[in-house]
Formats: sequence, structure tokens, C-alpha cells
Amino acid sequence: MLAKLQKVEKGYMALFERHFKQSTEEVWAYLTENPKLEQWFTELEVKDLRKDGLIKFNMPDGSHLDITIIDLEPHAVLAYTWGEDQVRFELSSEPSGCQLLLKEDITAITSHTPKDLAGWHVCLDVIEALLDGKTIDRHAEWERMYGQYIQAVEKVAVNP
Repeated sequence: MLAKLQKVEKGYMALFERHFKQSTEEVWAYLTENPKLEQWFTELEVKDLRKDGLIKFNMPDGSHLDITIIDLEPHAVLAYTWGEDQVRFELSSEPSGCQLLLKEDITAITSHTPKDLAGWHVCLDVIEALLDGKTIDRHAEWERMYGQYIQAVEKVAVNP
């Protein structure tokens, strides 16, 4: 299911909703433990897991960008800066596992927005596959989702 995109007071918001068979603790590990994190987002590295802590976005050239953790509640909330935007993961228990909400607050729609949204979509697919002991073709899935997010972004930008 595509993220829900909407115009909000200070830009736009994308909301991804996923339901996992696993516990909040198991999903949390994929968001915060480097050996698991690198399986779905190789560039991210948690350096200091606390509010006002640090995540590094490691660039291919050896440089990195610092990402600030702006909210943290273990096994429940992880939020951090994402360039000019913010990303927030919220986990809650359900009878059959847990729900994950990923909210991205987007300051402005750019040509890169559909790429980021397709990327987050595929990242969540990869987490689900890993939790289920499966694999997916990330590149093919990203290509498929990118086209859908181009249309979704155009629609919300034209009809906010």
C-alpha cells in the first residue's frame, strides 16, 4: 500500500502504515541495532541512541552526514532529522504482532521526493521480508514504486 500523502500546515506529510507478525521489540531492533539496520539501510549507522543522539548517513565517498535523533521512546518512537525534513517511526503492539507507522514531514516537494518515498516504501518491504526470513529484489521493487510515487506526489502537489 502506498503512503498516504497530504498537504499540512508546514508542507506535506507522508504516512506509511505496516503491520508485522513480530513484536515491537523485534521490529525495534531493525530500526536501532546496527547489524540489523545495515541489512535494510546500509548507509545508516546509529552512533548514540538517545534523544539528541546521533545517527550517521555514510556516503559512498567516505564522508557522512549527521542526523539528530529528536525523539526516542524505546520500542515505541524513533524520530530524526532528514535533511530539511523529519522522519518518525512509531511502533505499537497489536494482538497479532505490531503496527509500524512511518511519518515523514516534508518541508517542500522536490524532484527527489518521489525517490525518497519509494525508498522508504522499499525499506519497509525489506524489513518485513527480513523478519519473515525472505528476500526481495530491492532495485526492481524500487523501480516499480518510484513510478507510483511520481504520480502520488504530482497529485498531492496539484490538488493539496
